[in-house]
Amino acid sequence: MNVDRDKQLKEFAVEQHGYYRGKIEVTPKCWVQNLEDFSVWYTPGVAAVCNKIVEDKDKVFDLTLRWNTIAVVSDGTRVLGLGNIGPEAALPVMEGKALIFKYLGGVDAIPICLNTTSEDKIVEIVKILEPSFGGINLEDIESPKCFSVLDRLKQGLTIPVWHDDQQGTATVVCAGLINALKITNKKMNEVRIAMIGTGAANYCVERLITTAGVDERKVIMVDSKGILNTLREDLRRSSSYKWQLCLKTNSEGREGGIAEALEGADVCIAMSRPGPGIIKKEWIKAMNDKAIVFSCANPVPEIWPSEAVEGGAYVVATARSDFPNQLNNSLVFPGTFRGALDARSKGISDGMCLASANEIAKMAEEKGISPNYIVPTMDEWEVYPREAAAVAHQASVEGLARRRLSKDEELENAHKIILTSRRKLDKLKEAGLIPRRQ
Repeated sequence: MNVDRDKQLKEFAVEQHGYYRGKIEVTPKCWVQNLEDFSVWYTPGVAAVCNKIVEDKDKVFDLTLRWNTIAVVSDGTRVLGLGNIGPEAALPVMEGKALIFKYLGGVDAIPICLNTTSEDKIVEIVKILEPSFGGINLEDIESPKCFSVLDRLKQGLTIPVWHDDQQGTATVVCAGLINALKITNKKMNEVRIAMIGTGAANYCVERLITTAGVDERKVIMVDSKGILNTLREDLRRSSSYKWQLCLKTNSEGREGGIAEALEGADVCIAMSRPGPGIIKKEWIKAMNDKAIVFSCANPVPEIWPSEAVEGGAYVVATARSDFPNQLNNSLVFPGTFRGALDARSKGISDGMCLASANEIAKMAEEKGISPNYIVPTMDEWEVYPREAAAVAHQASVEGLARRRLSKDEELENAHKIILTSRRKLDKLKEAGLIPRRQ
């Protein structure tokens, strides 16, 4: 994307947001023919519904919107590509997330931007909100707070809690890695992986790809001060998650920076800071043959794909849609939540994320993977019900599902829900109820 095109896109986005004044709204889904119908939907009829839930709290999932409604929660402290911009400025992003949830996953999502950056208050508020939602999607919360917020809520709630910047990113990267290794004829448990950046995304990526079979000892991680190793006294003193990575990764005790981490590596997974120039093509040349380079910083990758190829990379992926192999978590969260909600799962485990990653990779493989196609694109919407089926099944296998569904049952169910959601939008456009501004 050139500079002029980027400027035009941003100007157009502002105009469109001003025209529609928001991207989502609440509309009725029940039949209302006249005012007498409100005696069913509201008083006095609704009292009988309330009493059913008093008798059995789980009936709330059968009798209200809770079965299909999640909260997209953010404090606006780490909005992708923008940083700490506050809750008001973060709202357009959370609303966009909600739009994607509905269109691609059939999930009703409510943006909730909090006017607090306190970890304790965020946890308290989300716990208080739990009775109204079937799941929680944490979004754009700064590190390291995002780790503890996620952990505390996963332990404290009985509904799925997910941090998309961690689990969503990890899932799509894992899917891409599965197919990139097939293309390069390399094995998961044998490859050497250099991970550039140790924030929320790569922290969770490391954990998930290890679950998928990567030998953790062959992983080398790099933060802003260099390679993580047991000689890092600054990390030893902090007792942070980075120190735990020092103990588990880099068994050879390698020191240095990005260049040294990439030497002899098969895979580079970069999620650090916007480039270009963070990774140099000379460093890619020092990687092994048929190198795999995932350069995922936004809005500009750590190294341009063309430079990575010049350096010898065989498979290159970014987070951008204007290059091949977009590793975007939008490929993950709609389908994953669809499956978790339908199974009424108590959480979203690493096993469920891995099931989603495997299904994403499988669909791309069925279509025919190549160096320029390792995961489906977002417009290949059939991937979402397939993910949902895989996730719901895994929730049942792990004993997390309150509602047991076979893969075939959930595939049919998710396909119907997602297709209905897409058709509703199409019908509203056709009827002129959603006008198009040129």
